[in-house]
Amino acid sequence: MRAAEAALAGAREDRIRREAALSAADQQCRAVAGRIGERLDMTPEQLREVAGVVEAERPDLDELQRRLDRLSRERDAMGPVNLRAEQEVAELEERMTAMRAEKDDLVQAIAKLRGAIAELNREGRERLLASFEQVDQHFRDLFVHLFGGGRAHLALTESADPLEAGLEIMASPPGKRLQQLSLLSGGEQALTALALIFAVFLINPAPICVLDEVDAPLDDANVDRFCTLVEKIAGSTGTRFLIVTHHRMTMARMDRLYGVTMAERGVSQLVSVDLAQAEAIRENTVLA
Repeated sequence: MRAAEAALAGAREDRIRREAALSAADQQCRAVAGRIGERLDMTPEQLREVAGVVEAERPDLDELQRRLDRLSRERDAMGPVNLRAEQEVAELEERMTAMRAEKDDLVQAIAKLRGAIAELNREGRERLLASFEQVDQHFRDLFVHLFGGGRAHLALTESADPLEAGLEIMASPPGKRLQQLSLLSGGEQALTALALIFAVFLINPAPICVLDEVDAPLDDANVDRFCTLVEKIAGSTGTRFLIVTHHRMTMARMDRLYGVTMAERGVSQLVSVDLAQAEAIRENTVLA
């Protein structure tokens, strides 16, 4: 009986110690749970799920400590917490939405512009080829008229696309083989250039045309052909030609002459002579 009472007393003391240890452990658990809630804003059960710890197994404390240290370093490497992150994200999303809308508008504008460029190129090729054929035909006819024979034509070179091609002038004066413009003599080049200029001019004649010293490199025979061509074009198109020249044959073939004379030293005076009227007066005088 004494032994049983002693054992009972020992059991009671052991129970009291265990209850005290249990109470201390419970307080410690509550303190740990409080720190978890303050630091991580979650319960111990939620922390266990996040950490992947199974309740029936005892976790490896060293492994958990290493993992905690690694995660802490990664968190510190991320820098301080940006309290305006959510607002900045909203602003960035708004800007990205606006930029996407602008991008779509630009893509549509580019597609529309490319379509317009393709249409302009197509129409430009058609008009250029049509004008080229007309200019080439006029050039062939005028070349024969100015040279009194021979043949010439225009050719597109370097590219099949007329918008990117170059232009080559091929000419064959009477008695010479067909060759490039640069291989002709000075007078032949001048006549060929005149044929090309008038060929372009005949596509859309202007009311007034000014020619400055175009007959300077020509001999008398070619000047006569040039004046005949000018008269023909003036009669067919109604264009008034204003020719600046010093050649006597050209001046003799014009309807009206304008010049500057110095009647007195240092005094210039503009003089005009109506050759057509002068010829009419002469004919009337002869008939009288």
